[in-house]
Amino acid sequence: MINSIFKDNKFYKNMLLLAIPIALQNLITSSLNMIDTVMIGKLGENQIASVGIANQVFFLYVIIIFGINSGASMFISQFWGKKDIDNIRKTLSISITSGLILSLIFLTLVLFGSDIIINIFTRDKEVVDFARRYLKIVCISYPITAISFAYGFSCRSINRAVLPMIVSAICIFINASLNYMLIFGNFGFHQMGVVGAALATLISRTIEMAIILVYVYKKDHPLKVSIDDFKSVSINFIKTVLKKSTPVILNDAFWALGMVMYSIAYAKVGTRAIAATQISNTIQNFFMVVSMGLANACAVMLGNEIGANNEDTAVEYSKKFSILGFATGGLVGLILYLLIPLILSVFNISTDLYKDVAKILIILSIFMSLKTYNVILIVGILRSGGDNKFSLYLEMGSVWLIGVPLAFLGAFLKYPIYVIVFLVYCEEIVKGIIGFLRVASKKWVNNIVAQI
Repeated sequence: MINSIFKDNKFYKNMLLLAIPIALQNLITSSLNMIDTVMIGKLGENQIASVGIANQVFFLYVIIIFGINSGASMFISQFWGKKDIDNIRKTLSISITSGLILSLIFLTLVLFGSDIIINIFTRDKEVVDFARRYLKIVCISYPITAISFAYGFSCRSINRAVLPMIVSAICIFINASLNYMLIFGNFGFHQMGVVGAALATLISRTIEMAIILVYVYKKDHPLKVSIDDFKSVSINFIKTVLKKSTPVILNDAFWALGMVMYSIAYAKVGTRAIAATQISNTIQNFFMVVSMGLANACAVMLGNEIGANNEDTAVEYSKKFSILGFATGGLVGLILYLLIPLILSVFNISTDLYKDVAKILIILSIFMSLKTYNVILIVGILRSGGDNKFSLYLEMGSVWLIGVPLAFLGAFLKYPIYVIVFLVYCEEIVKGIIGFLRVASKKWVNNIVAQI
């Protein structure tokens, strides 16, 4: 088995062609978040905490959008294996429509209920004020993000992952430049603080969407969806897509709600704990780019093989991705551990906050191998085969029956924030064991487009 992993040139060629652009795109996005956090951190801990709280709303929204497009990508990747362009466009039209509907719901909630949302996390008046001002601007980007995500995910599913990567690279430069000008008032601009960060985010996301749409619609692109594609989607087709996609959407929605519950538990410890988890989560996302690249490459490659009726090849690939996940996760965890002092040196934070973040990052480095495997398991293997109900039960059970209760128990017992984070990470152990047994059973392999 080990020899076959290193000798399969076709596997590695396809994996790298997908994983590298996806990983680079995630690296670019995470770098942007890191730059945001570092720049906002220069304003103070309250500003970091306020943006962290405001971004919980976007996090919940974007994870549900992720679920919608992950569900659509299952079909698109298998349709691509069948070379069925018409149904690819129909599926994309469903994901665009669903994303826009969701974005309008979140936009309305933020515009009319921002204080209620923010007060769930904190009652600190200064933090609430900063978070409110940030949210009111960033929420305008929600519909824009829905469109960008729909096309970005679909590009990956048809093995064209370079476009989203290039667009992200352009937009991180724009966002970072605007941050520098608007947050601190450079180059003649008025100093706006967190409001400047929000405006920079809105502008860069708008440009991102515009570039993607211009590229797709100026070429004879497989994703060139027309009004006729929207009109041609039948009720039966929608039912078929939703039947398999709904568990994925629920999976990501409940997982995201669980993450929000973690943040609420962390907030019980205090403003410093909010800032510590905001910084550590930003760094975590930066170091999880490899796992996301592998997981998305896994989902596309396995989905293509299953759609082409090569189920044995899909099973073989799942084993290879699992081993690669553990190995790369361990390596990334070691690199993170060694770089902790260097990474934290760029943040303008107090000594106590520095110590909290450092301890959280040490815990993360220990769990990195398992976290990487679990991402590949859920996002890559199980979803590629349409095993979505099992994935839903696995994710909900581990987060809501283990992680969330332990988070609030730790907060109630007034444990230090890094101890609470360790308790939360224990759910990864249970998830990994049960998920491994499911993959070994091969019950996850389902051709969901065979009869369409």
